[in-house]
This record gives sequence, structure tokens and C-alpha cells, in this order.
Amino acid sequence: MEPMLAGRVAVVTGGGSGIGKAAAEVMAREGATVVVSDLDLLGAEEVAHGIEAKGGRAIAVRADVSNIANLDELIDLTIGKYGRFHCAFNNAGIPGEGVSLIDHTEAGFDALIAINLKAVWYGMKRQIQHMLACGGGSIVNTASVGGLVGKPGLSVYCATKHAVIGLTKTAALEFGSRGVNVNAICPGVIKTKMVETVIGGDPVVAAEWAKLQPIGRMGTPEEIGEAVAWLLSGRASLLHGHALVADGGLVVA
Repeated sequence: MEPMLAGRVAVVTGGGSGIGKAAAEVMAREGATVVVSDLDLLGAEEVAHGIEAKGGRAIAVRADVSNIANLDELIDLTIGKYGRFHCAFNNAGIPGEGVSLIDHTEAGFDALIAINLKAVWYGMKRQIQHMLACGGGSIVNTASVGGLVGKPGLSVYCATKHAVIGLTKTAALEFGSRGVNVNAICPGVIKTKMVETVIGGDPVVAAEWAKLQPIGRMGTPEEIGEAVAWLLSGRASLLHGHALVADGGLVVA
């Protein structure tokens, strides 16, 4: 069977670690040329080099998604180098301050909005414009189970992820009939640096978080990466505006 992303060019934000890294690696394995972007250029370069060492194709780009000019540069660089791109994974995000709503700072609020929400909106804006001109494409946005339920201490984070799902659904309605497929992925508790930051290295807290999922463990970035690559492929062509939950049963428990 032909790799499901053969011949496609894919752009990934937050691709230097965690879910973005795993997704980039799966995409490359499935035939895509991957533009790995991250605020941490060294991390992105490590991922790109790892992909190339396994026979795949990738380049690394530094991008601060909170800076719209950086997002423009990422899109323009990709088009300039490859002529077009077919897939985009808007994945970069931060967890926020981890405090109650009344203790949340304005600076923390603004950072979450800029990175978790505004960057997804503007990324889709540019991506969809390009895809419409090139006959279509597919987009996946990283939401979260925090976009479906609340979580004490993560009020603003959850608000941004609810908003990402709203953007995803509306974009799918607006552009699905014109060849642009837009979906979201909603990871549960995944063993990433971001989750480890929230847990703070406390093994008791880590065990409590793992118990949130009925499967009794955290998920892995690779499990999410597999789902993302499938959503970006033609094999998921009937899914439009869908928020795919990958959480070990957390939200149905």
C-alpha cells in the first residue's frame, strides 16, 4: 500500500518536541516532506536531521507562533522552497500558569491567547488562502480534552482549546466544499514536556494524572502522531470539522 502522505508537503508548528515531533516523524514515514518549525530551532533541527537519517525529507525553521510575521515567513518560505504545501498541523501551544481563574495574570492570559488561539486562527487564515488557490489541502489543529471539559487550575488554557474547536468546526463548514479538510485532535494526558511541566516532577501527581484515563496510563506522543497523520491523509476524507478525541477514555469515564 502506498504511504498515505506520499508526495505531500506538510508544515508542522511546535515540531521540535512532544506531539509535534512525533507527528512530523510519522508524516515523514508516510511519505511527506515535512517543514518542522519550532521556537527552539535546535530542537527542530534535531527532528529534521533524525527524519533525514531514516531516509525521509525534512527541513527545520525557527518560528515564534505568537509573532504573526514569523507565521508569514514560515508560509512564504515553504511555498518558495516547494511551490506549495498540502498539509498543515497547527500544534504549538503552552499550558499556562496552572492557577485558579482569580489568580491568573493578564500577561499569562495574553500569552495563552496569542500562542494557543491567535496563532491557530492566523495560521489557518494563511494556510486556507494558499490551499484554495492550489486545489485543496488538509489541516489539523491541536485542541485538547481541555477543549471539551474543564480542569481546575487551567481555566484560560481550557478556554483557548474550546475556541480552537470552534474555529475548526467553522472553518470546515466554510471551506470543506472547496476542498479544504479541517479537523482537530484532542489529546488526553500525554507524556510530553508540557504535561511534565504541569506535573512539576511530583510522582504522586503524575500517578493521579495517569489515573484520569481509564486505560491507567498516560498516552504517548507517537499515538497522537499516528492519528494526526491519518487525519491529514485522504483516508480521513469524510471527516470535516471533527474533534477527534484520543484520551484513553478520559471524557467518557
